Amino acid sequence: MEFIFGIIVLIADVYALYNIITSGASTLSKIIWCLVVLILPVLGFIAWLIAGPRSGGARV
Repeated sequence: MEFIFGIIVLIADVYALYNIITSGASTLSKIIWCLVVLILPVLGFIAWLIAGPRSGGARV
C-alpha cells in the first residue's frame, strides 16, 4: 500500500514541477515553489494546487 501511495505522490510532484517550470512566473517564484514541492512532497503539492503559479493559459 505504501508503494502505491509513494508512486502517486511521485507522479503528482513531477506534474507540479513541470507546471511550475513552464509557468509564466518569475524565476525566483519558480525556484521557491520547486523547493517547497521537493522538500515537502505532499504538503508542497497541496499548497501548489491552491496557490501556485499558473500556466500561461487564458484567465477568466
